[in-house]
Amino acid sequence: MNHRRGGAPCAPRGGSFSPMNVPELAAAAKAASRTLAASSRETRDRALAAMEDGLRAAAAEIFAANEADVAQARADGLAAPLLARLGFGEKKLEGVLEGIRSLRALPDPLGAVSLRTELAPGLVLERVSCPIGVVGVVFESRPDALVQISSLCLASGNACLLKGGREAARTNRALFEAIRAATEAAGAPAGWIALLESREDVAAMLACDRDIDLLIPRGSNAFVRHIQESTRIPVMGHSSGLCHLYLDASADPAMAAKIAVDAKTQAPSTCNTVETLLVHRDAAAALLPPVCAALAAKGVALRGDAESRAVVPSMDPATDADWDEEYLDLVLSVRVVGSLEEAVAHVNAHGSHHTDAIVAEDRAAAERFIAAVDSADVFWNCSTRFADGFRFGLGAEVGISTGKLPPRGPVGLDGLCTCKWVLRGSGDTVGPFADGDRRFTHKQLPLS
Repeated sequence: MNHRRGGAPCAPRGGSFSPMNVPELAAAAKAASRTLAASSRETRDRALAAMEDGLRAAAAEIFAANEADVAQARADGLAAPLLARLGFGEKKLEGVLEGIRSLRALPDPLGAVSLRTELAPGLVLERVSCPIGVVGVVFESRPDALVQISSLCLASGNACLLKGGREAARTNRALFEAIRAATEAAGAPAGWIALLESREDVAAMLACDRDIDLLIPRGSNAFVRHIQESTRIPVMGHSSGLCHLYLDASADPAMAAKIAVDAKTQAPSTCNTVETLLVHRDAAAALLPPVCAALAAKGVALRGDAESRAVVPSMDPATDADWDEEYLDLVLSVRVVGSLEEAVAHVNAHGSHHTDAIVAEDRAAAERFIAAVDSADVFWNCSTRFADGFRFGLGAEVGISTGKLPPRGPVGLDGLCTCKWVLRGSGDTVGPFADGDRRFTHKQLPLS
């Protein structure tokens, strides 16, 4: 995360979808964020319920807008996996509505006390959770992300400025209008959510460091770095998902094939899909044939190194570039490694620190892999596709943070909160402590 901030306000500009320009939208969001920060759980839940009702009521308009987006993208030659991400039909609508309901079922993230200390008799310090403020999110052409992000921001008391991919412009507009109208009618403050539509809007947003508290860019490593280098606003990076599946020498072939197929083909265009399969040399002859056959049966094109092709000659040759490629398609690179340590070294050198998994019957080997792999999510004997905020029980996610600083991994309600220190006394001053007349007790107190 980039922690630079401060500086001059951004210069006004026009041309965005909203009748207000980006600086005005950011200022309105800042004002709304202060109202949201002081709002009750009941107020936010009422707005979330209205969001669900508003989206369901506007379903016909949303689906029509999405059909137009998909038709345009297909005419423009958008790849099939990306078309699948762009689609927003009844199934995806039901999925995001379930996410909204699950957020309402979670404990309130605001006002939670994580530490309570008696500094001295009658002087009690608390660390209390509170919203970040205004969150700007730039995300890919996946309309369901707009609903997930906005619902998470509302539930956690944050205002948001959202910029989706241009291929989903009509769908995003329809979703935004339904969400804005429904939530404001239910008592959410005007301006708590805004939609940006152009690259110029993004550039203007990057300059609004007085009003925007956090940026979350979702995209490639290069895109995240560009955002970090172009703004004084703190940045939480959600970068590419170059994920690995390592089959240990102790892996069960049937389990390995089942997990590999799910991790590669269940949703090929997602960031938690496996892009490289690593196989221990001692078990390559036993593991590669059934695993590769299962993948090929699902239409996966395999690119292997020399050792893996010696076992499964039907694979195409892999090049060095394949180890750094996020295909987001039914393509998988395959490499044989001589040890668990070599597998870990490959993952840490070529991965994006998103999600990596091991299949192994040897518990000690699995635990060594988990400890050594430097990724936000590390799994044992399960698919990388579980790396998701909803599947983690977070309700939804605003993104998966691949940096080292918290929050790391799927960013849900807790990840959109910070804290404030609250000290309650009764006329206490520092002088008596400095003079030795009073002493600190620093006694830890129960949280409840």
